[in-house]
Amino acid sequence: MTTLGITDGQVLRPDGTVERADVLVDQETGEILDVEPDIGTSADETLDASDSLVMPGLVNAHTHAAMTLLRGYADDKPLESWLREDVWPAEAELTPDDVAAGTKLGMLEMIRSGTTGFVDMYFEVPDVVAAIDESGMRARVGHGVVTVGKDDEAAHEDAAESIAVAREFDGAADGRVRTAFMPHSLTTVSEAVFREYVPRAREEGVPVHLHVNETRHEVDPIVEEREMRPVEYARDVGLFDPASDERDFLAHGVHSDSSEVETLAEVGGGVVHCPASNMKLASGMAPVQAMLDAGVPVGLGTDGAASNNDLDLFGEMRDAAMVGKLATDDASAVAAPDVVRMATEGGATVAGLPGGRIEPGAAADLAVVGLDGPHLTPAHDLVSHLVYAASGRDVRHTVCDGQVLMRDREVLTLDAEAVQEAASERAFDLVSRAE
Repeated sequence: MTTLGITDGQVLRPDGTVERADVLVDQETGEILDVEPDIGTSADETLDASDSLVMPGLVNAHTHAAMTLLRGYADDKPLESWLREDVWPAEAELTPDDVAAGTKLGMLEMIRSGTTGFVDMYFEVPDVVAAIDESGMRARVGHGVVTVGKDDEAAHEDAAESIAVAREFDGAADGRVRTAFMPHSLTTVSEAVFREYVPRAREEGVPVHLHVNETRHEVDPIVEEREMRPVEYARDVGLFDPASDERDFLAHGVHSDSSEVETLAEVGGGVVHCPASNMKLASGMAPVQAMLDAGVPVGLGTDGAASNNDLDLFGEMRDAAMVGKLATDDASAVAAPDVVRMATEGGATVAGLPGGRIEPGAAADLAVVGLDGPHLTPAHDLVSHLVYAASGRDVRHTVCDGQVLMRDREVLTLDAEAVQEAASERAFDLVSRAE
């Protein structure tokens, strides 16, 4: 057994309290062995956490990592025209090498900001998985299915590919990669595809992840044509089945009404809140406090860098707390402890990934946040600081599955300069082809 000791820091415990302790990790199993004072110094490898807080690694529960190539490409537009006029034409020109380069850039950014796990809905999944394996991160991945504008044969080929890659890559990268069937949304995928391929996902033992209730333009057609709310329609085509072994989970949920919140709570359907993207695209403000009050599992996601425009979950935590108060007209809503839980344990629960807690037996997915900056002084409440004052630039070390991915701000698993250079070149070439 080889061990890693994170020493001389303060530790964020599962109950939200903070105490001075070391964290001792078994690097072979990727699990936390113990959390006690003065137990880490004799480990085979150590990370200095003095003047720092050791917290669970962040989980970005909904993103499209390779969209880093389109960061800043098409801003200040509503979702529908943004997708149809800019994003989808550019994505039609993507090559596997483009996706690999964009995914590596996204992971470099996430590792540097303390994210250890993420959920990725995109294309060229084999190349995404290879990049994840190289990075040392963990993820749940899937091929995004869009059938609008396609004939029946092409639509079924798209859905079949999503099932095939889910089957092939579940458990890849020494178990750090899990998969899902990922239809884009209830309005961009046909009912026939849902009815045929959701049962296939059940047969493969993988969850379903999709966009639901993101904008009014996504809600209104379902209500008008089917005389039911989107979550009810989703259940009608087989989603959010409480009898399933895997938790289906949706992104956004902005326009979920009280009946849908109640349904999600009853069936255990997870929701990923993406506040920055929802604000930037003027999609609206999700009823997050109502979801939390009802017991809906809620995680936090950045969405893609084309609609955010970064993958820093610390910024997302601040946005979630702020917009949650604005949405309810209540300054006590979506409080800091709840937001930190959403970004860690909540995201891990929704995505079905390990991590989210610092305790013996838990996955050793950790972020060490430096506390010596002027913006984090004085330290009245460190949990509050994580939400309202800290940023990804404060992260000193990142650990996933017991392995050190970043030490003293240097990412060890990816060549930062090469990743940035390759992504920049491919981004400009992609845009040139698309235009």
